[in-house]
Amino acid sequence: MSTDLLFNALILGIGATITMDLVALIQKHLLKQQVLDYAMVGRWIGHMPKGCFTHSPIMKSQPIAFEGLIGWAMHYLIGILFAFVFLFIMGNGWLQSPILWPALGFGVATVIAPYFIMQPCLGAGIAASKTPAPNIARLKSLVAHSTFGIGLWLTALILPF
Repeated sequence: MSTDLLFNALILGIGATITMDLVALIQKHLLKQQVLDYAMVGRWIGHMPKGCFTHSPIMKSQPIAFEGLIGWAMHYLIGILFAFVFLFIMGNGWLQSPILWPALGFGVATVIAPYFIMQPCLGAGIAASKTPAPNIARLKSLVAHSTFGIGLWLTALILPF
């Protein structure tokens, strides 16, 4: 594993996650849509050292110190990890000639993580099945992760790798 791969994944992951967050800001402020509260992710992570991995729902679990900071840090760390996996699969050569479709496809594939790990552990059920509007929640996750894939591509286009 080269240091180039690690550094490129760091930059690419941060750029793609920023893209995802910008779209979430647009959804929140212009479209008045509710977006994910990363403090709940921080609460989930914060309860793990105590052996608690699932909640029903996470909003009823005891708050933890710095859960917002922890949640946002994990959000970016996961974005960097996803970028690392993408570059490991595609190779650093993709950065020289970035193509949208592999990045978008990878972004869509990463929706597996919230559907089958995060949402069930936060008490929302598999693919948000226990939420009041599961199809809306699923669509929001799909849009967010698609945006991450587009962010991989845009970051590679904008930055000189």
